Order: sequence, then structure tokens, then C-alpha cells
Amino acid sequence: MKSLSTSPLTLLVVIALALWLLIDPVERFFSGPVVEPRAVTARGDLAGDEQNTIDIFRENSSSVVYVTSIALKRDFFSLNAVEIPQGTGSGFVWDKQGRIVTNYHVISDANRLQVTMADNSSWKAVVVGVAPDKDIAVLQIDAPNHLLKPITIGSSDDLLVGQKVFAIGNPFGLDQTITSGIISALNREIKAVTGRVIRGVIQTDAAINPGNSGGPLLDSAGRLIGVNTAIYSPSGAYAGIGFAVAVDIVNNIVPKVIEHGRFIQPGIGVTLADERVAKKLGIDGVLILHVARSSPAEQAGLQPTSQYRGEVILGDIIIAVAGVKVSSYEDMRAELEKFEVGDEVSFTIVRDGYSKNVSLRLTFVN
Repeated sequence: MKSLSTSPLTLLVVIALALWLLIDPVERFFSGPVVEPRAVTARGDLAGDEQNTIDIFRENSSSVVYVTSIALKRDFFSLNAVEIPQGTGSGFVWDKQGRIVTNYHVISDANRLQVTMADNSSWKAVVVGVAPDKDIAVLQIDAPNHLLKPITIGSSDDLLVGQKVFAIGNPFGLDQTITSGIISALNREIKAVTGRVIRGVIQTDAAINPGNSGGPLLDSAGRLIGVNTAIYSPSGAYAGIGFAVAVDIVNNIVPKVIEHGRFIQPGIGVTLADERVAKKLGIDGVLILHVARSSPAEQAGLQPTSQYRGEVILGDIIIAVAGVKVSSYEDMRAELEKFEVGDEVSFTIVRDGYSKNVSLRLTFVN
């Protein structure tokens, strides 16, 4: 049998054909003109509201932090303690001393807390103090000064429905997210985790989801006007109704929490009847059940509810604080929060069907 051999000429033809096919296979097998990418049209200047949103994010994102609460649990089989991320939320830098403001419900069940800054550095946090009735907590981190950019504080007493607002936070763990919307309503009431009513709450349609809690709500000037705290949603996800604790409340509470470790509620040293009891008795006001010894109320001669020979003798009924009508404990509490411990405040009381004004100096309430 003859062996197969390839002549040099044949080998050169094969190599040339292979190179020709490799150099331009597309043009060899597909006819037609070469299609180039389309020319890019210049965008031009950003719209004014777009640039405003961009500026707000750039100016404030470095003030917003990611708060992780970590619970200590035991492994059932090994009995070893393990740290498990329990919840996440947002917060913001309050001052150059490293204090961080967030929601109380974000950190309430944590054994350990961690704050992640905008540069992704993480810092151990300790609780400075809390105000559970307002869903506010203050943390402390030991971050360097250049990372601590306090947020700009605004006001909430002149807000208007329809005003544009922005929320920055970490929804579902997605850090550094901004959403926008408007103020949908003002002076809403929501319940804190303690069951107490938080008044003067801002309602917004800016998207607020799990993880946004504790983050800032900003106005179009980039100022803090509220702390995002809750959403109304059957599913637990964004449904167009979010709530934020108004900044005037926050700005009043945070300094006191830093100073005392908790929010000091001013009072007069009385125990008040439940609102439902007062309604059953047909009382339009706040019924005093008990007066503490040596309290401002006792010194002013306020009368508690008592019993005499089996008959209940109603005590004094507070119907106004500083001229503002009050019908429940929450009404009275809201008015007292406008004052400081040591302030002298006028109370209007009803006794035996007659009303009179009594001046009392507010004291600490435990």
C-alpha cells in the first residue's frame, strides 16, 4: 500500500485558506454593510429638581449609617454562644462626639451593636440612652473625627403638606439608598413599641421599607425634618404610607437622652385615672387618683380620689395645662413635654364643680 504524503504546495494552500477564513469569518459568511454603534446625543444640563436630588444625596449620604443589632444565642447541640444578626436599620451622625441617632425598636433586643459608616468601616456601638415612648435611641461610636459628619438640623413646625421630601437609608440591607416623595399629611399619631402615642408625626409617600427605620427624612434644602420610624402595610413592604417622628420632637429629646441616659418626663407627682374610667364616670378631663408625698401637686394642695365609709370621693380633675384643654393623659403628657423640669406652669382644675387655676413647678417623673 502506498503511504499518503502532502506536497509543500498543497500544505501552503491549506494554511493560506485557514488564515483567510480566520481573519474575517463574519465578512466571509455574512454579506452586507458593517453596522456601527449609533452616535451618542449630548444630554445637556440636568433638570433643576434632578440636580437638587443629587446634591442632597451627595451632601447627606456620608452622615447616614447602617445599624446592625446582634443577638447572642446558644447553639442547641454544642451549648456554645453564637452571635446572630437580629435586625438592621439606619441611623445618622448627630454630632462630632460620635453620637448616632436611630430608632429604639432597631436596637431594643440587641446584645451587641455595630454601626457601618458610608466608607464601609464598621464600629462597635454602645447605647448612650433611649426614649422608648418616642422610638428614639442614641448610640456612641469611637470613629475618627473625619468620618463624623453631623446631619443638618431643620424644623418641623412650619412644614406643609405637598412639600418634597427625601429618605436616605438602608432598605432590605441595600446601603446608601435615596427615595423621594412628598409630605402626605401632618400631625398623625402612631404607637411606639411601649404602646404610648407619638404625636405630631409626619406622613410621607417617599418609599420607606424595612431597614429604613432610624434613617433621616430630609427637606429639599437637605435638612433633617424627621426620623423614619414606621410604615403602614398589610404585607410589611412599602405601600405608599410611611411615618417619621418630627425633628422638633427629636431635637428636644436627644440632648436630654445624652445628658440623663433617658428622656426625663416633667410632671407634678400625680397618678391619673385611665381614660376609659374617666369616660365611664362622665368626666371631661384627667382625674387625679393619687398624689405623691412632697410632690408639687401635694404642695399645691391638689386632692386625690379617696374613699369614705365605702363611698368613692372623686379627686381634682385637670382640664387644662397652660391654657390648653386636656381630656386624657396623652393630652396632658403632650403639653407637659413642651416645658422643662423647673418651669412653673398653670393648671386648671375642677373641684366640687368649680374650676380654678393652680400654679405648679414641674419636677422629674420616674
